[in-house]
Amino acid sequence: MIHNISYRVFIQATENEEKVQESLKNIFPGAKPEIEHTEGYYNNPVTILSQKITKKREIKEFIQKLQAMNNEDIIKISHDFERKMDDKGNLFLRFDKQEALKGNWKVVEHGDSIHVRIKIAAYPAKKDVAIKIAHEIFGI
Repeated sequence: MIHNISYRVFIQATENEEKVQESLKNIFPGAKPEIEHTEGYYNNPVTILSQKITKKREIKEFIQKLQAMNNEDIIKISHDFERKMDDKGNLFLRFDKQEALKGNWKVVEHGDSIHVRIKIAAYPAKKDVAIKIAHEIFGI
């Protein structure tokens, strides 16, 4: 039902990289991100952590935790499928870094977060088919 999951998180110079890594591990326990050092708009140092997860076991664990989220959050996510899904069947979610550090999965709209792309295995690869499968995954 899921081809792969990708994530990306930006670490600003004012943030503690170890804490952000810990937040990431609370969402993706097997995280082994690629690390890229770059500059922000004002020439400030920015670190980008990213990884594409393709192992079925890791994908299954992620989906099980996603399904175990607070029911209100799952319903909120499902109401946004139309907006958070692209035409290729990619579902985009953002998880709050601060809440993830506490072990909580909170979906947010702001950019200072853990950006997640879930590639839904939809045949044919159309948005409406992917949304239907996403509803099945979330049990809604």
